[in-house]
Amino acid sequence: MTNQNISTFKNHLLCALAPEDRRLLAPSLERMQLNLRQSLEKAHQPINFVYFFEAGLGSVVASKEGGSTVEVGLFGRDGMTGTSLVQGDTESPFDCFVQMGGSALRISADNLQEAMSQSPALTELLMHYARTLGIQTTYTALANGQIKLEERLARWILMVHDRVNGDSFYVTHEFLAMMLGVRRPGVTVALQILEAKHFIKSQRGEILVLDRTGLMHLCQGTYGPAEIEYERLTGIPLGKSKPVPNDAAPLIRPA
Repeated sequence: MTNQNISTFKNHLLCALAPEDRRLLAPSLERMQLNLRQSLEKAHQPINFVYFFEAGLGSVVASKEGGSTVEVGLFGRDGMTGTSLVQGDTESPFDCFVQMGGSALRISADNLQEAMSQSPALTELLMHYARTLGIQTTYTALANGQIKLEERLARWILMVHDRVNGDSFYVTHEFLAMMLGVRRPGVTVALQILEAKHFIKSQRGEILVLDRTGLMHLCQGTYGPAEIEYERLTGIPLGKSKPVPNDAAPLIRPA
């Protein structure tokens, strides 16, 4: 990858690196398109490549016998795949795939590990990111167990909103049901509730965010803490995220 391409990195982690660390990675990075539902990691299989997203969204999903799945992690240009690799493992217990098409910079697992061995600063940043994804997963578990479906949906919409350009994005009811681990009719009702509150507009697969503050209040503190931890640990502001409203204190803090 040329110096000109290095200067046009859109992934927030890569942009946060010192110039020497970007140059260390650059020869091994390959820019590529990401297609909807493209598999990036298979559970319990070796991680061969790591993807630094520049556009689009990735989902980390847990599956159980019988094929049902639920999203446990979400990332875009704020993050990367391969966090298990960063933490010293060679595989993940979860699947990871493209939730929204886009583009990424791809590097082989071997080349990333070699670069990390040469740069403590690179290693520290990527480990901090892995920590933030774990914190996000904790709050997802809290939301799944403690708040209503429409409140979980509000949190998910905010998380996607942070990672896309503009105020709208496209997603099907079927896909939302899979991500939230519920049946499709429940998603339809939850969207109708958020529309009735004038927090969003939903039509033909497009969700338009109208009132972020309203969505945040509805989340009961499950949105905000993980986003604050991301900025604290990486030093990078996360999209459109803002501090949790004063009357929506987090239900837990990460360990």
